[in-house]
Amino acid sequence: RHSGVYRLATTLLDPHRYPAFELVRLYHERWEVESAYFAIKKSVLGRRVLRARTLPGIAQEIYALLTVYQSIRIAIADATSTVPGADPDRASFSIALHTARDQVVQAAGVIAGTTIDLVGAIGRAVLNNLMPARRLRLGPRAVKRPMSRYAYKSLRVDRHTYKATVSIDILLTAPISP
Repeated sequence: RHSGVYRLATTLLDPHRYPAFELVRLYHERWEVESAYFAIKKSVLGRRVLRARTLPGIAQEIYALLTVYQSIRIAIADATSTVPGADPDRASFSIALHTARDQVVQAAGVIAGTTIDLVGAIGRAVLNNLMPARRLRLGPRAVKRPMSRYAYKSLRVDRHTYKATVSIDILLTAPISP
């Protein structure tokens, strides 16, 4: 067995407003921003490069990509909020993107009728295809280079995944007076 001790240093000192277990849980979601970059690069861009050749054009393309990404994430969050206990992490960004793309290409549902459907086509597609809850990430992140002839992972580093046991010890110290 392998275990380690990690300390989370924070200035969030109110235990009622910022419970320790919630901070630990959020710490494990720290890689979500990497998932967002991956979704933009792989799903939205399709691994293509930006087309603009000027700085204003590049800025415009980046803002457009971020706007599309944020709009789809808002649609996902709105859809999952209609189901009690549904975590937006279980929603597939790819399904939401393809559904939005199909709506734009087919001009489906562009003009709203008298009844406004708050979940909409994107929300229905997302809710019909919810993924299982995510596992707690335990293994270390490593750079993967499939075509490299050289060893990129040190043989001295243990890269096995172990069952996690989370325990929280709250240490309080008196503030240092000036």
